[in-house]
Amino acid sequence: MRKKDILNTFISCTLTAAIFFIGTHFLQSHQANDEQNSPRSQVPYNVTSPQVPASIEFAGENIDLTRCDIRERMDREILTFTYSHINTQLMLKRANRLFPVIEPILKKQGLPDDFKYLMIIESNGDIYARSAVGAAGLWQFMPATGKQYGLEVNNSIDERYNIEKSTRAACRYLKNSYKTFGDWLTVAASHNAGEAGINKRLTSQKETKAINTCLLPETSRYIFRILTAKLIFSDPARYGFLLRSSDLYPPMTMADTIEVDDAVINFTDIAKNNGLNFMQLRDANPWIRSTSAKNTARKSYKVLIPSKESLNYNPQATKAHNSAWVIK
Repeated sequence: MRKKDILNTFISCTLTAAIFFIGTHFLQSHQANDEQNSPRSQVPYNVTSPQVPASIEFAGENIDLTRCDIRERMDREILTFTYSHINTQLMLKRANRLFPVIEPILKKQGLPDDFKYLMIIESNGDIYARSAVGAAGLWQFMPATGKQYGLEVNNSIDERYNIEKSTRAACRYLKNSYKTFGDWLTVAASHNAGEAGINKRLTSQKETKAINTCLLPETSRYIFRILTAKLIFSDPARYGFLLRSSDLYPPMTMADTIEVDDAVINFTDIAKNNGLNFMQLRDANPWIRSTSAKNTARKSYKVLIPSKESLNYNPQATKAHNSAWVIK
C-alpha cells in the first residue's frame, strides 16, 4: 500500500471514531436528561403483591389461610386475578347482570350464596361459554350431565345456556354432592373433578375435606379461584379495579313472555313479530341454538321478549348490584 493511501485510511478511521464518540456522548447526555425529567424517574413504578388474609369464610365455614401450603396456593390465585385485568373486569361487569338472577335461585333451592362464585369462575360469567371438551353455559355442564339433571340438549335447543334452568340443575347437582361429602368446599371441588375422582383421592389419603387433599393441579387451583373471586368481589378497589356504575352491564328486563308449543317453532318469525331481530331474541334466550326447531313432542317453551329499554345502552342509568363494586 502506498504512503498516501495509508495516510488517507488513517484520517478516515480517526474521523469515524471521533464522530462515533461525539454522537454517543450526545445521546447519553440527552437520555440522562430525559430520565431525570420523566415521570418514571420522579414516581417509582412498583408492582405490589396483594396481601393474603388470615382467613376467609365460604358457605358458612371459616377457612384458615395461615398454613403454608394453603397460603401460597391462595396467594397464587390472588395474584392471577389481580393482574389478569381483562378477565377479572369482565367477571365484575357481567356479575351485575347475572347475580340478580342467580342469587334468588340459590336461596330458594337452599344453596349457600357463595356458589355464585363457582358459577363466575366456571364461565367468567359468559352465558355463551363453551369449553374445548364440550362443557357449556354458565355452570359448564357436559351434555350427559345436563341431560341427567333435566336439561334438553340438542342442536336446536340447549338448556345448558338457559340461565334459570341451568342454575336450578346446578343446585340439584350440588345438593346431591353435599349428601356424599358433607363439606361445601369439597362439593365445589367435585363440580370440577367429579364425585368419583374426589372420593378416590379422599379415600386413598384418608381425608374428609378437599382442601386438605392432594388433588390434580387444576382442581386444587379451582378451589382457591372460588375463594379468590369472593375476596376480590367483596372489595374490587382494594385490588386495583376502579369501576363506576356506568361501567357495569345492566340487567336485561323483559317486556313479555311468549309460550310456544308448535310442532315446528320458527324463532326468526317470533323475533320479527315482536320488533326484534333473531340475534336480539337469542341474547335474551341463549338456549335457542338455531333459527327454528322441530318440536314433535309438543313441549311448551317460554320465550322471553326483552323490553325496548334493554335493547339500548344508557350507562348513566345503570345501577350497581353491589355498591362495594364501584367507586363514588
